[in-house]
Amino acid sequence: MTDPTEPTGGCPFGHGTPTAAEPVPLFGEEYKRDPYPLYDRLRQAGPVHRVRFPSGIAAWLVTGYQAAHRTLNDPRLGKNHRLGNENWRRLASIMPEPQHSRLQVHLLHQDPPKHTEMRRLVLDAFAPRRIEALRPRLQQIADDLVDALPAEGGADLVQGFAAHFPFRVLAEVIGLPAHLARRFDRDWGKVVQPVGPQDPGRPAYEGRLRGLQTYIADVVADKRGEPSDDLLGRLVAAQDDGQLAKEELDSMIFQLLVAGQEPVTNQISTMLVTLLRHPDQLAGLREDPALLPRAVEELLRHDAAFELTTWRFFAVDSELYGTRIPAGDSVIVSLCAANRDGEQFPDPDTLVFDRAPNAHLAFGHGIHFCPGAALARAELQIALGTLLARLPGLRLAVGESELRWIPAVLARGVDRLPVHYDRRG
Repeated sequence: MTDPTEPTGGCPFGHGTPTAAEPVPLFGEEYKRDPYPLYDRLRQAGPVHRVRFPSGIAAWLVTGYQAAHRTLNDPRLGKNHRLGNENWRRLASIMPEPQHSRLQVHLLHQDPPKHTEMRRLVLDAFAPRRIEALRPRLQQIADDLVDALPAEGGADLVQGFAAHFPFRVLAEVIGLPAHLARRFDRDWGKVVQPVGPQDPGRPAYEGRLRGLQTYIADVVADKRGEPSDDLLGRLVAAQDDGQLAKEELDSMIFQLLVAGQEPVTNQISTMLVTLLRHPDQLAGLREDPALLPRAVEELLRHDAAFELTTWRFFAVDSELYGTRIPAGDSVIVSLCAANRDGEQFPDPDTLVFDRAPNAHLAFGHGIHFCPGAALARAELQIALGTLLARLPGLRLAVGESELRWIPAVLARGVDRLPVHYDRRG
């Protein structure tokens, strides 16, 4: 295993890849459609690369499984935005004030000991034993959504299923009252796709932020008016007891409502695209649902909805795998690149449902490992199992080149998935 402070030689980039001195662009339709050829060239060239995002900001990208695993556990790297340097703050497409201060102090942007205290407040709600007990209710939600699809012909499985299933499940798990759940606007989820201050879409983006912030205030007021023992009720009580500041409470609710559902929506769509590309394996999974748990793990490895991690920062100038990283520059780990590393996963581009071991990094690793991983796994197993069982003859209704991959910097997924099927079972 390579030491993150040990110099490495590296090698030239492959044909068509910018030189080491020029940041590699991580955006564009071609890249979003299939980033894996680029990731393969980067991985072969070395573990750390200078990259550029649509906002114009340059960051340091870590590729390769061992390098990613070590970086995710590196205590020198912090997540708090206060560690970002002036150059990062000038160019990063982060939320404007006052929303940045009020909605961006959740778990993903905290370091110990605050991170430890805040994480402890949510773990029970997502404990595997509780999620297993909820499986019948999750199955009912999935069946209700499939019941609403056209009886035959086809549908858009994003708008008809994937965009709604994770939110309905989440509302049950966290205790979001039905009257508030009906008010939630899925368009607010686009706040995790920020645009720069000069972007023509910035006013619409800021409008979404204000709408979501007002909604969160209404959720807090509702839970304060009618105390409950669900997760939302306990978080409001924690703020009333002085365990959380107001902005920490609002940020945690923001994280639950957005990060708790949009990645699962994207992952359902990404998994379906993969299966539709592999009809023999789709058919085998339909015939043998017992394969679902291991198939879901392999599909997560093969193409994860969380393509890249959020920012990390060194507090002082530091060495990372032989590269000097200035303090406050953003360091990002490519989970997708790590999950296709042939040194960790033999024949990494091939879908192998019985792959073992399969220690993928789709949910991250270390102290920021996704606390909702058990819920996401249950949702994905139920979603795929239900759609495959009840929609025989499932196939794409458009050419694969017509699928539009969302332009989100950190995420993978399609915004529409038109399919045909023989009949609704």
